[in-house]
Amino acid sequence: MDEEFLKFLKAKYRERPPLTYLITGEDLISKLPDSLITQILLYLPTKDIVRTSVLSKRWKSLWLLIPRLDLDSKEFPDYNALVSFMDRFIDFSREQKSFLHKLKLSIRKNVNDPLSVTRWIDFVVRRKLQHLDVECLVNRKFLEEMPLSLYACDTLVYLRLHRVSLGKFESVSLVLPCLKTMRLEENVYANDASLESFISSCPVLEDLSILRMVDDNIKVLRVHTLTLTSLDIDFYFGEGDDMVDDFDTKHSEVLIDAPRLKYLKFQDDLSESKVITNSGSLAKVNIVYVFNENDCADVVDLPRRNMVRNFFISISGVRDMKISGHFVEFLYCNMDFDPLPQFRNLSRLKAKFSLYFVEILPTLLESCPNLKSVVLVLQFDPSKEDVLIKFSSVPRCLVSSLESVEIKYFNGKPAKMEVARYFLENSGVLQKLVLHLRCSTLEEGFCIVRDLLALPRGSSTCRIVVC
Repeated sequence: MDEEFLKFLKAKYRERPPLTYLITGEDLISKLPDSLITQILLYLPTKDIVRTSVLSKRWKSLWLLIPRLDLDSKEFPDYNALVSFMDRFIDFSREQKSFLHKLKLSIRKNVNDPLSVTRWIDFVVRRKLQHLDVECLVNRKFLEEMPLSLYACDTLVYLRLHRVSLGKFESVSLVLPCLKTMRLEENVYANDASLESFISSCPVLEDLSILRMVDDNIKVLRVHTLTLTSLDIDFYFGEGDDMVDDFDTKHSEVLIDAPRLKYLKFQDDLSESKVITNSGSLAKVNIVYVFNENDCADVVDLPRRNMVRNFFISISGVRDMKISGHFVEFLYCNMDFDPLPQFRNLSRLKAKFSLYFVEILPTLLESCPNLKSVVLVLQFDPSKEDVLIKFSSVPRCLVSSLESVEIKYFNGKPAKMEVARYFLENSGVLQKLVLHLRCSTLEEGFCIVRDLLALPRGSSTCRIVVC
C-alpha cells in the first residue's frame, strides 16, 4: 500500500478516535434526513420498524413514511387491533399523500370479524402500489371480495391473492399493464369468463401460478396469453370447509395457449380434459398429476384417448422433464395401449419410481433417444426390495448418449442393485454414476460399495460416486 495513503489514514484516525460518538452520546442517525432514515428502516421487519416510534418525538411518525408494509395478524392481540393499526396507517398516508409500494397481509379471521381487507386494498392500489400479497385464512363462505380498483392498477408488478373472492368486473376497464408475476391461490371466481379476462388483461405477464380449490366456480380454465413464460397449475381437492362431496368433473377442462411458454408445472388430474396448443417454446416440464386411472386407454373412449395422446405430443419437444411417481404409475398402466411419443430433444430426466413400476424404465427411456442425464428417486417398497427385477431391453440412449445417472435412496437391496447394474453394464458412454446411499451401519455401507465396484461396466471412463 502507498506510504502517503497510510499516513493519511493514521492522521484521520488521530483526529477522530474510534467510538467518539459513543463517548459523547451524539445521535448521528437522527441528524439524517427523513428520506435516508426511511431507506435504512426498509431493511428491518415491519414490527421492528414500528418499535422505532418510541425513540423520540421525531421518530413517532417516521415509520408511517416507509413505502413497505408487511403485517401478520398473529402479531396483534386480536383482529380489531390489526384493523386499528391499518386504519391509522391509511389515514396518515391520505393526510401526507404518501405512497405505499409494497403491501403484504397475512390474516386469520373469524366469522364475526369485520370486513376490512377490501377497503384497504382499494386505497393502496390507487397510490402507486407495485407489490401486493394478500393471504386470508378464513372459511370459504366468508371470503372478502376484491375491489374493482385492483383490476385497473397501472403500477402493479407482483400480485398474490390467497383465499379471496374475485367478482365480475364488467363496469371497469380491465388492464394491468405492468403486472409480470401473478399467484392465484384457493380463490373463488365469478365464472370462467372472468378468470380468463383477468389473465388476458395482463399484457406483460410472464409468471403465472394458479392453485384451484373445489368448488371455485370454474369449469373451464383458459390460459391465453402471448407473453407468459412460466405456468404452474394445481388443483387442491381440499378438506374441512373445502370439501365438496358432489364435485362434478364432467366437461371440466384446462386449455393452455401460450406460445412463449418455457416452463410448465402441472398438478391437476381432476379436470376431465387438458389441452396445450402452441407449445413450440416449451423447454421444461414438471408433471406431478395430470391423468388418473380413469384416463387409461383401456377404459376410455376414443376422444379422451386422443386427448391423452395429444397432451404427450404437446410436451414432447422439451429438453428437461420431471415426472412424479403418480405419473409413472399412469404410464405403467397405459403404455401397452398407447406408447409415448419420441422426446428427441430431451436431455435431462428426473423420475420418481415405485419398485412396483420400475420395470417400465427401459420403455420410458426408449422414448428419449438423446438423453444425457437421468435422476431416479427410488421409493422404499418393503415387499419389493428383495425381488430381482428383469429389464427387457437396452434403449438407444444407454448405448450412445447417456453420460450421467443419479439414484436416490439407494440401499443396496437386490431390486435397487439391479437398477445400478443395468446402467453400469449397458451404458456405453456413461461418465458418472452417483448413488445416494441409505444404510443402517458403516459395515453395511462397505459391503454395498464392494458389490458395486464388482459390477461390470460398459464404459471404461465411468466413475462411481457414493454420497
